[in-house]
Amino acid sequence: MSGAVTACDEKELRSLFLFEKLNDEQLARLCREGRVETFEPGWICREGDPATCFYVLLEGTLVFYRRVDGVEVEVTRTDHRGAYFGALQAYTDEPERACYSGSVQVAGPARFFLLSARSLSSIMKDWFPMAVHLLEGLLHGNRHIQETVRERERLLGLGALSAGLTHEINNPATAAARASATLRERLAGMGQALGSLGGPDPRATLRTLAEIRQRTSRKLAGGPPALGPLEVSDREDALIDWLEEHGVEDGWRAASAFAQAGLDTAWLDELAGVVDTHCLTDAVTWLNHTVDAELLAGEIEEAATRISRLVDAAKQYTRLDRAPYEVTDVHALLDSTLLMLSAKIGASVKVVKEYDRTLPGVPGYPGELNQVWTNLIDNAVSAMSGKGTLTVRTARDMDHVLVEFRDTGPGIPADVLPRIYEPFFTTKPVGEGTGLGLDIAWRIVVGRHRGSLRVHSVPGDTRFHVRLPAAPHPAPAPEEDPL
Repeated sequence: MSGAVTACDEKELRSLFLFEKLNDEQLARLCREGRVETFEPGWICREGDPATCFYVLLEGTLVFYRRVDGVEVEVTRTDHRGAYFGALQAYTDEPERACYSGSVQVAGPARFFLLSARSLSSIMKDWFPMAVHLLEGLLHGNRHIQETVRERERLLGLGALSAGLTHEINNPATAAARASATLRERLAGMGQALGSLGGPDPRATLRTLAEIRQRTSRKLAGGPPALGPLEVSDREDALIDWLEEHGVEDGWRAASAFAQAGLDTAWLDELAGVVDTHCLTDAVTWLNHTVDAELLAGEIEEAATRISRLVDAAKQYTRLDRAPYEVTDVHALLDSTLLMLSAKIGASVKVVKEYDRTLPGVPGYPGELNQVWTNLIDNAVSAMSGKGTLTVRTARDMDHVLVEFRDTGPGIPADVLPRIYEPFFTTKPVGEGTGLGLDIAWRIVVGRHRGSLRVHSVPGDTRFHVRLPAAPHPAPAPEEDPL
């Protein structure tokens, strides 16, 4: 709480290290444009508020805080005369967009010299034009470097996504092409086998076979039954024995398809009961082609469904067809990200999902949240060197939604933990990491979604906790975009 405003003393200002090199005219201007103000115990400025003033401590003790996970954490405490804070970047081209980088309070009465952000900007440009150019160049250059590297990070992520998606789609596409070629052969074989059927009443035989085929198709409509390898092998042996006993030529060829389709000797007994003995081989051959065709059609359908799911997951991941800010299901986002990264995760990493499906939707930017999941999953897989267990868990945490990523890697060293969110800091070998993954994740979760990002790590158990508010919050203005 501010108190009395008193006259500015040029001698007092000259006694501070910050102003000791200024001449009398410069000190006079400071006193003319600034003021000395006494503050009672309490907050002076809060993090995120517009940076309107530049403060210099004359007397008392100030405490500087930064907001971490929604809690004010004390960063430094000082009674050093000349300590300053506030509108430190007022010399930039757009000082009105600057915000306080932290919160400051005083525990007891304290005196400060105050200068408005616009006055500080004018003074800096008048007195130190070269220094201002250097500082602006440093500030904007650093921003440009970060934006360039982040853009490269996005492109690398897009390349990895494209490669993974291509790999994932190639498998079902190849399977569908192979099944289609084989299906064409089976259809030709069906026509040939059908022409070989005879008997005293060919029409009756064909009607009977058509009925059996329909029943078999209905049986296979939901896909072949889930049989273990040993059960399939036993059933195939039994079918071969039956076919040999009934004089069916090359019965072993049909036995494999019949066993895979879940057909047994009882089905063959039904067939033998309605088909003349001398037509049994041709009937089995025809039905073999029929069963093969059904199985191949199922493979093609499964491959097409797989491709469709991958395309849907890609759309969900990139959110190309969605509004930028909306209430969304975190589980849908997590599933699409895991599917997109499945090639990179590999078969040696076991993925465990522990979802609380009763959770409410989360308001925010789905595409950016997918980027957070991507960075955290990628780090977890890298930490485990591609082998271990990745657990993705969701839960309710009071009025927040918790998303946890747990890996069984070696853990993060204690001396590294305080630096993991620093831009460009990475423990990966040169060329394998930019050091921006966790920085981007932090900015998206904390800056864009008003949430929190925490980590707990011991060897064999590293957990990143993402907490997102379930209640809607105002969408950040464009200038708050951390990316």
